[in-house]
Amino acid sequence: MAEQSPTVESLLEPKEPRWVITILALVAIALLPWVLWLTVTLPSRHVSEHWDAAWVGFDVAEILAFALTAYAAWRRAPWLQGAASAAGTLLLSDAWFDILLSTGDEKVWLAVGQDRLGHGTLLGTLAAAPGPHAVARAESRSRLRVTSRGGRPARAPA
Repeated sequence: MAEQSPTVESLLEPKEPRWVITILALVAIALLPWVLWLTVTLPSRHVSEHWDAAWVGFDVAEILAFALTAYAAWRRAPWLQGAASAAGTLLLSDAWFDILLSTGDEKVWLAVGQDRLGHGTLLGTLAAAPGPHAVARAESRSRLRVTSRGGRPARAPA
């Protein structure tokens, strides 16, 4: 049976159950007092015994996210956009902490420059990852073949 392109209506209809949307909104609201409490109670300086392990673990997570995104792009997987979003989120977090935790004016501006060039370029690449509908269209096109009957495309056997 031939696959049909999604209609505008089907793209606009939420696929998530309503209770998921409600829970997500409640979590966002509940985080507001938490952030205010942290703002008031956290010290501005803290020494960590496992600073190196934290950063190495974070960078390993970035490596895995980029590898997974590359694999998803190579396989034209429908979850490519999710993998790219995860990699981009880790990249933005990395840039945030690089800049925020730099000490001194010179180091801050060096971190900003590195993050703008390196992270900004990678974020642009991740943003270009096609969504699931683009992947599905590409897969549909790859199943088409040209026949000798007037040059009309016909679907290859599945």
